Amino acid sequence: MTSRPGPADSGGRPAPNGGGPRVGPESDPVADRSRRHGALAVASRLDLLRLLRAAPGPLDAHQLAQESGLAVSTVRFHLDRLAAAGLVVSEPRPRSTPGRPRVTYTSTSPGDDRGAYEQLAGALAANLADSAADKAARAERAGRAWADERYSARSRDVDGPPGRELRALGDVLQEVMALFTEVGFDPELDGEPGGQRLLLHACPFLGVAKAHPDVVCTLHLGLLRGTLEHLGAPPLDTRLVPFAEPGLCVAHLTTPSGPARGRSRA
Repeated sequence: MTSRPGPADSGGRPAPNGGGPRVGPESDPVADRSRRHGALAVASRLDLLRLLRAAPGPLDAHQLAQESGLAVSTVRFHLDRLAAAGLVVSEPRPRSTPGRPRVTYTSTSPGDDRGAYEQLAGALAANLADSAADKAARAERAGRAWADERYSARSRDVDGPPGRELRALGDVLQEVMALFTEVGFDPELDGEPGGQRLLLHACPFLGVAKAHPDVVCTLHLGLLRGTLEHLGAPPLDTRLVPFAEPGLCVAHLTTPSGPARGRSRA
């Protein structure tokens, strides 16, 4: 009876019963994913991977140790784990003097330090429409739709029967502050002649907003306008200034000078 070759162990070496490394359709995708996730679960390995991705060429363990501040032995340990996960590749380089060949490492992909959601948001913002005007219009509609979804259960007709009182602006703005806090901002109210300023610190979408302010910032303006309408705010003119200061967007809410109906206006 002919014995069959046995499976490989987790490191890709032949198993004790003589089997070779498992490759191609016989590889275990679950084990592959587990190795990748395990390799990326250590901050030091992420740092080494970023260094390799940012470097103009391959680096060896000594260069990475100098850049990262880690010991050379620690760097080699982490590089072995990254290589086993398929995230880096190594290549021996010839030496002009006796000794072991110099081994250099290269990342297998350029990578992206942004999270998956930020990458997705950036791709959607970049392709929302062909022109900047169309992007802004669609973004504001999306923001208003966000407000509609959030407040549909408690929506009120702010253009209701004559004599119906609208809510006090102070009460409405407290709810607006709570909303933008939930979204991820650090909002602050500040008075100005004729109205209020909503200072939006700590944008949770900063990377995408910097690249696509016509989409992200206009979407937040639509969310603000839609929310004011749903909450029954008095008539207001609203506009948003993206990055009025570094890391700060400012929404201006001013009382219109002429007669207006109970609606937040551009």
